[in-house]
Amino acid sequence: MSTVKTDAMSSRSHAKRAWNSLLVACVAIPTLLSSNAAQAAGVINLGNGESISLGLGMRASYADLEHGAPAGSASSAFNLDSVRLYASGEVKSWLKATFNTERDGNGHVDVLDGYVQFEPADAFNVWIGRMLPPSDRANLDGPYYLNTWLYPGVVSQYPAQFDGRDDGATVWGKLFDKKLVYSIGAFNGHDRITGAANQGNTMLYAGRIAYNFLDPEPDPAYYESSTYYGAANILTVAFALQYQHDGVGTALVRGDYLGWNFDALFEKKYQGFGTVTLEGAYYKYNTGSVQDVTPGFAGAGPTANVGGLAQGQAFLLGGDYMFPDKLGIGSVQPALRYQEFDPDVGTALTRQVDIGVNYIIDGHNARISADFAKAITGHASRNEFVLGVQLQL
Repeated sequence: MSTVKTDAMSSRSHAKRAWNSLLVACVAIPTLLSSNAAQAAGVINLGNGESISLGLGMRASYADLEHGAPAGSASSAFNLDSVRLYASGEVKSWLKATFNTERDGNGHVDVLDGYVQFEPADAFNVWIGRMLPPSDRANLDGPYYLNTWLYPGVVSQYPAQFDGRDDGATVWGKLFDKKLVYSIGAFNGHDRITGAANQGNTMLYAGRIAYNFLDPEPDPAYYESSTYYGAANILTVAFALQYQHDGVGTALVRGDYLGWNFDALFEKKYQGFGTVTLEGAYYKYNTGSVQDVTPGFAGAGPTANVGGLAQGQAFLLGGDYMFPDKLGIGSVQPALRYQEFDPDVGTALTRQVDIGVNYIIDGHNARISADFAKAITGHASRNEFVLGVQLQL
């Protein structure tokens, strides 16, 4: 039997095993939890209008990955994908601070967010520190507020220091009954290290504008989610852009970075029928045709924000449907997502399909997700099945 045929049979066998696991998960999910475990973050009142809020976020999963083991066979493993400690404080109603930490799936622990908040009015606010730069919906969701378990990293490729964050400042606000949301900021940016392109320490500039044609999105600040589980009727269209002079390459061969995208979200709850969610995005990344390699710059650690950017275009299409009646203590929400990235140079076309189901116990605070993903790059493909649980309190 040829190697090609053997690999194809192995791929089909793995896909069948993952699909069977997904079907079992759909049946078993309602019996896994017997109580609503997640509540809002705790608030400690200090008097004189001052307070501190504390919270915890956690994502854990079981993953079955084709060709994921060192020997080339399928890999099955339990993972602690993320642990986050949330803290925020308020000195005055207009003067606040946020500090969050993250322990990611690789065991790396770092400051996730750390910023001072000047918030005098809905229409004008200033944040200074480490935060999410204005970018696409997926990055502003983060892993905890997506409608599928796996992050759409095939298409969402904006530069970041750590988990989508960078150090800088953002001005943001909500206008016209909070339906128009704008954010604009300046950040340390990409390749700011000896030997890389950004020898002049130029800033990365980022901006986003979004308009909600139906209800304003209920998320705080300029953050967003990819589903609100029917809590609001949403039709949001947004445009985001990031630019940095000498943002890609090396000190000898460098180019400017320009990335932009359109994204849209529609969600409506139909009485007696359920909640329908549709999402789409288009991305364009330009590096001046410079290949942004990572040659191992001296001192480049896991949060150096160096290398890895590619020129090309990408798009995402997705949707989910939440049944109107609960099954046990939660609601069932099947989901489907397609991603595609077409690079101008370098690697081949990459596509990924995610088919999954969520069991929603308390919105994004308590849910169980099963996700089967098939990724194809050129002629190579890989299947992955993930069963995960997410809690926030």
